[in-house]
Amino acid sequence: MSSNGNHPIKGRQRILYAEELWRWQRFYAGLLIVVGVLAVGVVVYSRQPINNGNIIWLFYAPVGLLLAAAFMVYRWRSFVEPLDSGLKVSTLFSNIVIDYESIRGVKVQPLSVAFQEKRRTKVARIYKSLLDKPALFVRIRGDDDELALIKKKLGSRLFYDDTIAMPVPDADAASWEITSRLPYRLGQNQGGGRRRKRRR
Repeated sequence: MSSNGNHPIKGRQRILYAEELWRWQRFYAGLLIVVGVLAVGVVVYSRQPINNGNIIWLFYAPVGLLLAAAFMVYRWRSFVEPLDSGLKVSTLFSNIVIDYESIRGVKVQPLSVAFQEKRRTKVARIYKSLLDKPALFVRIRGDDDELALIKKKLGSRLFYDDTIAMPVPDADAASWEITSRLPYRLGQNQGGGRRRKRRR
């Protein structure tokens, strides 16, 4: 069982930044669609001619649908997944697969650990509810160029210093799954205060 009382989630897990954005913005996308449909219905029912005064209503519903579609694509594209070839981290516009040999540590900590001091300004208001929740922290081994490439791919919200910090639904399960694939199974904090017992 995972630390949240549910069955542990294996494999791909959503990065919750996209989930929070969808939760906050879906109302406005839906509102645009509803207002647009109603306004067009009124124009058609009253047989008003299309002119500069009412043509804008024709765009409300399509814009709302486009926004909703964009949020859904963002949710679909934002995930972390342990693969046989490495740890895959995907964002809206890019993704990267990190070799397990390049992972130097895995921890489960509150997301707020990743946003101390100056980085606090990188937390948008809609994401502040995630700060006290468990997140997956993956430290990466690499030179400056390799770390710079990861930061370019993932962005500064997910990556800082040498660490990828990701809020996910079950950080404990993700930590255990990644750790089980590491070449030497280094002694990381695997989340929830659980550690592997040494064989006697």
